[in-house]
Amino acid sequence: MISVEGLKVEFGVTPLFEDVSFVINKKDRIALVGKNGAGKSTLLKILSGLQRPTEGVVAVQKGVTIGYLPQVMVLSDTRTVMAEAEMAFNHIFELRERLNKMNQELAERTDYDSESYHELIERFTHENERFLMMGGTNYRAEIERTLIGLGFGRGDFDRPTSEFSGGWRMRIELAKILLRRPDVLLLDEPTNHLDIESIQWLEGFLKNSPGAVVLVSHDRAFINNVTNRTIEISCGHIYDYKVAYDEFVILRKERREQQLRAYENQQKEIKDTEEFIERFRYKATKAVQVQSRIKQLEKIVPIEIDEEDVSTLRLKFPPAVRSGNYPVICEGVSKAYGSHVVFHDVTLTINRGEKVAFVGKNGEGKSTLVKCIMGEIPYEGKLVIGHNVMIGYFAQNQAQLLDENLTVFDTVDQVAKGDVRLKIRDILGAFMFGGEASDKKVKVLSGGERSRLAMIRLLLEPVNLLILDEPTNHLDMRSKDVLKEAIRDFDGTVIVVSHDREFLDGLVTKVYEFGGGVVREHLGGIYDFLQKKKIQSLDELHLSQSPAVTGKKEAVEAASENKLSYEAKKEQGRKIRKLEKQVADYEAEIERLETLIAEVEEKMATPEGAADMKLYERHKELKKQAEAAENGWEAASIELEELKG
Repeated sequence: MISVEGLKVEFGVTPLFEDVSFVINKKDRIALVGKNGAGKSTLLKILSGLQRPTEGVVAVQKGVTIGYLPQVMVLSDTRTVMAEAEMAFNHIFELRERLNKMNQELAERTDYDSESYHELIERFTHENERFLMMGGTNYRAEIERTLIGLGFGRGDFDRPTSEFSGGWRMRIELAKILLRRPDVLLLDEPTNHLDIESIQWLEGFLKNSPGAVVLVSHDRAFINNVTNRTIEISCGHIYDYKVAYDEFVILRKERREQQLRAYENQQKEIKDTEEFIERFRYKATKAVQVQSRIKQLEKIVPIEIDEEDVSTLRLKFPPAVRSGNYPVICEGVSKAYGSHVVFHDVTLTINRGEKVAFVGKNGEGKSTLVKCIMGEIPYEGKLVIGHNVMIGYFAQNQAQLLDENLTVFDTVDQVAKGDVRLKIRDILGAFMFGGEASDKKVKVLSGGERSRLAMIRLLLEPVNLLILDEPTNHLDMRSKDVLKEAIRDFDGTVIVVSHDREFLDGLVTKVYEFGGGVVREHLGGIYDFLQKKKIQSLDELHLSQSPAVTGKKEAVEAASENKLSYEAKKEQGRKIRKLEKQVADYEAEIERLETLIAEVEEKMATPEGAADMKLYERHKELKKQAEAAENGWEAASIELEELKG
């Protein structure tokens, strides 16, 4: 469908990439990966035809259509949501207009036997069939399905787009691109403005799409679920893997190890050759061999090793004073804007050391409750911040609040205090702002660079309650991994507002779901929550009965009230026995795992064990299993206490 040959792009002296060649076939689902600044977005612009390469050719097969969603675009504010989405079907409206004109001409003409009249009938028939095949009669239903899938309600369809935030307007643009059904979809960070449910809907849409998809995303779960091919941009070259991202990571590690071995062998060969030349350079009897070795040395092509980002984010939250046992307590907290109730009667307690997630569709109040906790907006009800709580807050718009006229160094220097000021260069280097990058003005930084800079400001003061509102937007996968590890090791309390399932997995032990004006608590990790949601949806389907069935059911229940009471007690006893067994099983499993962990730690304490990476992996896996068992034990114990109570 698209053939790329000998592509080269130069900005200044150094090429961004060169000699890039690959083919995009039908049904390809390609993840375009590489560190920030490698040229991923540039390559998408070239594929879309919006940018020309320095050298090379991009050949698009005749008739192939391309849809491109950039990270940032100019948005229109002159229509309603539905009218804007209908712009995707302009080609259908134009065809319908031509059909109406032909139909009118057929009705007005009387030369039924003429050749031109018969040609008009044939043309009308052909175009009408094409109109029906393009979905000319059911396009509105398709628009509704797509908008609802991306999180809009039916009540939003007639609202002006100007009433929506930039993130929601980006969803409208994404809907328009998907509705056009192009042969090739080019998507640059499509999940940045989507919630978990919308991301899952988009995954299903892309997996069932008949065309090709090329996407840039830092959402690992999303690209793993959608893609079947990974193209990496590294050292100005590309590496094409016919596998999904997780498998690519393993293969890339193997490739780099092979490169290192080949590089070391080549360096040894070069050293041996140079030593031979130096030793026998002035011996006449060895002149021929020396010349031969010199030519041999000149012909050696140096082996390149893929760059490894050794300047990765190394986050270490500074120690802070211990907070009280309950950093956040909400009792009957409500927030409304006029007649619009965002949420009501929110009652929750976050314990010291807990790591919890706020999830739900955009606009359901996650960031609003965070602002209530921060004291930024008024609310009704009781909200108590615990004793000795020191809050570190990373907002969605934190990166946009930076002073664009300051340099990176000055931005950090403004908030740094005491001895930390002597280490600013070291801190910036750890955040990939080493060398000349620290002298860049904020206004020339990318979204990812600004997010990292805002994160540095957060880390300069000791806190014991971290509130992070979409912290991973614009961070690359490597940076997200290190941030996740730092939060996991943080001994304080954490509230994370995020749609990134991979980031939340293994990090949070409690999920608060926002939706329909209420906040529900779910014990367990993010995938436990998603699994429960699917089960709850099925239960709701079973419970939704027709009025006639409901009436009949009520009559039966009234006639057998005593029997139902007996059955209910019997069922409760069965559940209690089942939960008691679960609690006992979890306790036995926790004891078993703790014994294994102690054995592994004992081995790790020996010199041999300290160098054995497999032991560390085993230790990490056992810890993860123990954490899951403890979460299961806690959930079963609470449920058992509630049933007995």
